[in-house]
Amino acid sequence: MSRGAALAFLKGCREGMHLFGQNIALIINTILLTAVYVLGVGMTSLIAKMASRHFLEIRMKKGEKESYWKDLNLGKKAVDEHYRQF
Repeated sequence: MSRGAALAFLKGCREGMHLFGQNIALIINTILLTAVYVLGVGMTSLIAKMASRHFLEIRMKKGEKESYWKDLNLGKKAVDEHYRQF
């Protein structure tokens, strides 16, 4: 076996391992992200539905405005209200 053939063999092994690693990473990431999505978003959705919690106010009540916009109400506020905004 010549030196050139050995180097070509090692280069092929390296490329093969690289492709194998990429494929395994793709499979593992897909499985993990799917599990996180199902457990995180799915469970949150189920708990919110059981608690009758609506995160988006998309239903219009009859007789109210015909817009989803809320009044901004930029009047003066007390200083204490600015400390805990959220």
